[in-house]
Amino acid sequence: MTPQILEERLIDFAVIIVSVVEALPNSKAGNHIANQLIRSGTSPAPNYGEAQSAESRKDFIHKMKISLKELRETMVWLKIIARKHLSHCEEIPKAIAECNELIAIFVSSTKTADANRR
Repeated sequence: MTPQILEERLIDFAVIIVSVVEALPNSKAGNHIANQLIRSGTSPAPNYGEAQSAESRKDFIHKMKISLKELRETMVWLKIIARKHLSHCEEIPKAIAECNELIAIFVSSTKTADANRR
């Protein structure tokens, strides 16, 4: 997968997250989760953009791991939304599936980059 394709997937994922957030209820729990999810779910794309301009392999790995960390946090929020049935947004299963795939990509990429650093 090229960096451009991955970046586009991350941007598309952020757009899905915005749709999920906008469908959450205007309640104490809904607002809290919306605030957390919008931060974690939209940050992997710009963090990946920063990784593409990394100053060193170590910097690249660090920025990739930040994106991975945010994707994992996003997955937890999506699971909470799904388990609590906080939203009937049709995008939630798609968001969970794409988040799983992106996590796998970032785990593999960071392992490869880390192995090549040595």
